[in-house]
This record gives sequence, C-alpha cells and structure tokens, in this order.
Amino acid sequence: MIVAIDGPAGAGKGSVTKQVGERLGLINIDTGAMFRCVTLNILQKGINLEEENKIKEVLDKIHIDLKENGKVFLNGKDVSKQIREDEVNHMVSPVSVIPMVRKKLLELQRQMAKGKNVIMEGRDIGTVIFPNADVKIYLDATAQERARRRVKQNQENGIDCSYEEVLKSIMERDQKDATREIAPLKQAEDAIYLDSTNLSVEETADEIIKIIKTKAY
Repeated sequence: MIVAIDGPAGAGKGSVTKQVGERLGLINIDTGAMFRCVTLNILQKGINLEEENKIKEVLDKIHIDLKENGKVFLNGKDVSKQIREDEVNHMVSPVSVIPMVRKKLLELQRQMAKGKNVIMEGRDIGTVIFPNADVKIYLDATAQERARRRVKQNQENGIDCSYEEVLKSIMERDQKDATREIAPLKQAEDAIYLDSTNLSVEETADEIIKIIKTKAY
C-alpha cells in the first residue's frame, strides 16, 4: 500500500507522516529530506547549478540513508540538522527542478517503496512519483501558520531565525514550487484536501488515519 502526502513547505508533512507511519506500521520515506541531501552535497562541493557534469558526479556517488528514528545520513554522516539550515532552504527549490536530480531521486524513491507498505511525503508524490497511490492527501495550512511552525522547529534544532524571514522564504518557495515548469506543486485530482491550520500534529494524524482506513481497508 502506498499513501502519498503532498503539500507546501511547512504544512507539517514530515511530523504528521512520521506519526501516521508509526501508528499504522507504514514505512516513512521523506522525499524532501532526499532533495535536501542532494542540495547540501552540491553546496558542500561548491558546484554551480549550470555545471551538469559535476552534478552528475554527485548523483552517481551519493548515498542517502533515512533512519527509522528520523535521522538523515548523507554519505555516512548525520546531516539531520544541516539540511534544515537557511543555505539549503534557499537552494533546494532550484536544485529540485534539475531533470537529472529528479530522475535519480525518483528511481531511489520507487526502489525504496517497492513491495512495501509506505507513506511518502513531498511535493509531487501523488502527481508524479506514485500517480496510482492507494491514498492521496494534499496537506495545507496558511503561510502564516506554516512560518510559525517552521520558526518553532528551527528553534528546537538550534537554528536562529526570525518569523519575518521565514514567512518571506515560505511565500517565495510557494511561488517557485507552484510555477516551476517541471513537476509543479499542485493537488492531484483524486487527492483529499486537508487544512491543518487549526489542528495539532496529533489531530492532523487522526484525520489522515481516518482517511486511510476509509480508502484502503
């Protein structure tokens, strides 16, 4: 069984997907973290996004490991905190539309999910990665609420930022994600819309579990 959770940055997809996965025994595959790992690796090597040969070298050698405890490892190193920092936040959107990056990660994501019961979150899971997913949910929240959540998350991870900076970044990311030529962020026609603005993580997870049980059991 494949459950696809799509939605904009800061909608709570990561936290909710993790909780739903734990409660239903589904393997959680965080595609956003995978794109962030590629972005971080490109930044670490000082590669310009026009240097296609160098990006290809990164993709040929990259190893991404998503642990059950939520930790993310890039080429054997724990980068759980680094992939959430501002430098990666600003670069992940342009990196994520590079065709060879999308092709490589699509292959990895489908490979990870093969023959398993998974819940996967991202921007285009229900539209591109798994258009035939058993359950599709589009998780949303207001930009203001998403900025508030992201600031809280950053503070918990020891990342210093202001609400105004984060809100601006989220609104710019929304615009880029919605208007990009390759795999733009949009709700799949058969996805169920869920607004989490006034819901806690637990309440959102409850609603998603109800949907999954109605659709897939």
